[in-house]
Amino acid sequence: MNDSKISVRYSRAIFQSALEKKMLDKVYQDMIFISEICKIVETKEFLHSPIIVPSKKEAIFHKMLVGNVEEITLSLIDLIVKNGRESFIPAIARVFIHETKKFKGITDSVLTTAVKVDDKVKKQITDLISEGFKTKVELKENIDPEIVGGFILQIDDNYIDASIRNKLRKIKKELIGSVVTPK
Repeated sequence: MNDSKISVRYSRAIFQSALEKKMLDKVYQDMIFISEICKIVETKEFLHSPIIVPSKKEAIFHKMLVGNVEEITLSLIDLIVKNGRESFIPAIARVFIHETKKFKGITDSVLTTAVKVDDKVKKQITDLISEGFKTKVELKENIDPEIVGGFILQIDDNYIDASIRNKLRKIKKELIGSVVTPK
């Protein structure tokens, strides 16, 4: 079974269970928490370590998570560790978060600019996306001085590159393509 199928199956199982128990928002917060924990280098090493036995991994997870996550989430982690699939936890959390946002009609958007954008402009962009795509919007902001000016906006799979860097790249390409050859 490939990696994505494993992640999707576990995340769908917890999603359905959380939905039935009316705990979707709580489990969603748990998955965000787990996702953040999994970004820590030591946690990554721990998840992929073949030396640490499953019972020890389960005990470590309990110390990290008890009191911070719901019982349903902890049960899922126990099942994942028992089945030797702990290396898939970050992907399971990521798929669960994505599916929950999709279920709630939330669209992830990323705005990349050369300098920080004020809140008024962010609100206008969020409203514009929300109106255009008929969805709720979660806008993340990235600062990348390399784009020089303008912006890059990613809405799901849609990509708008209105950066100065991109315009300069196009001009350079045109100039190189139109080099006059002597007669």
